[in-house]
Amino acid sequence: MNETDPKVAAPTVSAKAAAQPKDAILLVDDEAALLEVFSAALSPLFDVSTASNARDADFQLQKKNFKVVVADHLMPGGNGMNFLVRAREEFPHMQRILVTGYMKPEMLLRSVNEAALFRYLLKPVAMTELIKVVQDAARAYNASVAAKN
Repeated sequence: MNETDPKVAAPTVSAKAAAQPKDAILLVDDEAALLEVFSAALSPLFDVSTASNARDADFQLQKKNFKVVVADHLMPGGNGMNFLVRAREEFPHMQRILVTGYMKPEMLLRSVNEAALFRYLLKPVAMTELIKVVQDAARAYNASVAAKN
């Protein structure tokens, strides 16, 4: 074959991107339907793991190095805010995003400060906003780790 053969094409950008490992993210929510929707939106871009409660999420954090965690605020068996505070203490570079339908300004300010949130998202969350925020958070993780080294 010669270099002008149309059957021999250079790899596309998407093929190159597919060859690179995806950044790992963790989604935590007690609503299975919401986990499914978020996971479907983010899976093409990220290695997505899910947990339906804070206890399962704590277990997941011990198994894999996540760049970003997205957690619902109100869940049975422990709220997302407390989980994110614990996650901050153990994994300070991991970026934390809180999803909430609870719009009390004092609670949001406390959450941002105590858990050092990257962002909080109010329900209902637009998938385009979720994707952009998680991408930005993954970049912030990379910058944080690079600054440490």
